[in-house]
Amino acid sequence: MPNSDGTVKHLNKDGHPKRFAPCRQACKLAMPVLATLLLMAAFILSGLLTGCRGAAFESTIVVSGSTTLLPIAEVAAQEFQEAHPEYNVLVSGMGTSAGIEAVGLSGTADVGMASRDLRGDELEMDLLEIPVAYDGIAVIVHPSNPVSDLTVEQVRDIFAGNITNWSEVGGEDLPVVIVNRDEASGTRSAFASAVMEDELFEVNSVVLPGTGQVREVVARTPEAIGYISVGFVEPRHVNTIVKALSLNGVEATDENIIDGTYPVSRALHFLTSGVPTGTPLEYIEFVLSEQVQLGAVIDAGFLPVTEQDLAEFRHALGEDN
Repeated sequence: MPNSDGTVKHLNKDGHPKRFAPCRQACKLAMPVLATLLLMAAFILSGLLTGCRGAAFESTIVVSGSTTLLPIAEVAAQEFQEAHPEYNVLVSGMGTSAGIEAVGLSGTADVGMASRDLRGDELEMDLLEIPVAYDGIAVIVHPSNPVSDLTVEQVRDIFAGNITNWSEVGGEDLPVVIVNRDEASGTRSAFASAVMEDELFEVNSVVLPGTGQVREVVARTPEAIGYISVGFVEPRHVNTIVKALSLNGVEATDENIIDGTYPVSRALHFLTSGVPTGTPLEYIEFVLSEQVQLGAVIDAGFLPVTEQDLAEFRHALGEDN
């Protein structure tokens, strides 16, 4: 019914004004926390049911964040639980930013996973960054694409929308289809920092939430270009194939990533609120052990941490000799 000022007031069936929730953005921000809480609730219920059968867990470790780190965290969790059946580890991949919020703001996670460095307000959260692996970011295309090498400047121009056809970089006369990650992705942030400089990403891109989705779309789209962790280039439990491009003539090999020759490389971190203790510390120390570093880390296509990384972690724990 129109009001005297010409506006329309929406009424419910009782004749009272309807109330609309003005918190769409707040709900969006709360989703990562809600997802973690739901996972924890399911996990606690599982533990209670198990307890009724006489095998309750003594402690729960919640690990959440970067999807890039999932292959390491999940395998390590399984092996850790085999050695410590009294513990249970809940691992979820919600993206780096969500993982940082879960460990640094809401406290719904014991350990966060990040595939980029902390930035902005995150630096004020008193989070300890613990390197657990090293990685390069591969620029990938469909295997039928004849282009095999691009300069970093060419990659920047493609993802900024300045180069729109593959013929401009020596390829076929086909439009470029950009496949990008969502803004919560640590991989996107690391790629932007290493490649994009002051350029903004082209808005008319396919934007996906996970590494696996980017790989799958590029593998099935001859015109596509995307970027993923080097550890995901080779097929793992999938039948699709993608091709990694060399950048500035440098391939994304282990040697080139370690010595910094390959231009897009990064450390992958666990995050804790302050210095870790108790069961979370035991899990982190297990991930840094030779069993995981020379096992799950390498099997996932990543590179182990250095002796300097381990020494700095021991220093943070106050274990200097």
